[in-house]
Amino acid sequence: MNMGTTKTKDYSAQELSIAKYAKALSHPARVAILNVLLKRQSCICGAIVDELPLSQSTVSQHLKELKAAGLIKGDIDGVSVCYCIDEKEWAKAKNQLGLLLDKLTLSASKCC
Repeated sequence: MNMGTTKTKDYSAQELSIAKYAKALSHPARVAILNVLLKRQSCICGAIVDELPLSQSTVSQHLKELKAAGLIKGDIDGVSVCYCIDEKEWAKAKNQLGLLLDKLTLSASKCC
């Protein structure tokens, strides 16, 4: 049993949510995929692989992680899956990450 999963009950819903988004954003390939989707502002079926220096299987794994975090959604279109930003979840992520990042007030910081 993974110790990390047994301790999640000790964290707030907000902490778990922020961790979920942070994990999804923790790889540069996933950030690149998000940038491709944001640039297009529409569903993309096969073009993600064409825009990145990654294999189809690697892109698929990263898409799976982004989808698990809810940042993107995908619809099956024939034999391919089309992906786009999940705007509702994106707004939640922006809010949750913003709340965390805004907690530090630099003028009041007493750290080294």
